[in-house]
Amino acid sequence: MKKIIISVEDLSVTAELNETYTAEKIFEALPIEGTVNVWGDEIYFDIPLELDLENDARAEVEVGDLGYWPSGPAFCIFFGPTPVSRDEKPRAYSPVNIFGRIIGDSTQFKTVSNGSNIRITRSEG
Repeated sequence: MKKIIISVEDLSVTAELNETYTAEKIFEALPIEGTVNVWGDEIYFDIPLELDLENDARAEVEVGDLGYWPSGPAFCIFFGPTPVSRDEKPRAYSPVNIFGRIIGDSTQFKTVSNGSNIRITRSEG
């Protein structure tokens, strides 16, 4: 399973990628840098990939999920409820392709500020 490193502010977090078309295309495009947007307990940033929704795309997601949002297009990190959540679970604004998952505690992203620089790289090993 391929892994990536998400670096933003003082955080450096590892995530595992699923074996999907979206995950493969994102991995191939690395490194990617962007500017964080905070939306409830989600951060997202624009990425230079235009991909279609996959058959299992959904708006209801889990804490720790990584999603690709075609409408951005954006890389999304979910770590708690968003403004459109119906309960304590994260909910995307509209369906996303889930392409990976944070390893460990994704709630540490709660400290990230709007406008921060973020960098995604391949994990070595």
